[in-house]
Amino acid sequence: MKLLRVLVLIALPLYCLAGSGCPFLEEVVNKTISPEVSVSEYQNFLQDFAQTTDKKEALADVKQCFLNQSNETLYNYAQMMQIMYSSTWCVIF
Repeated sequence: MKLLRVLVLIALPLYCLAGSGCPFLEEVVNKTISPEVSVSEYQNFLQDFAQTTDKKEALADVKQCFLNQSNETLYNYAQMMQIMYSSTWCVIF
């Protein structure tokens, strides 16, 4: 019984901090909303997923859209993502 209690106490914080369950997705979201990451840095980070000119331009447009937002909007977006990661629909993944 004590072993079970110890396992639950160890697993609970890890479960609560799991986030999306996909560290790469979280890194992409963080780089997308970070005003410190330039458009070219963002494109280089995601170059494996955008190999055509159209896809590179789309990434540049997305990043520029986030760069044009206020810090308050970026903060709210980050909070929304955390809410989504913690939602009952995502928690099962």
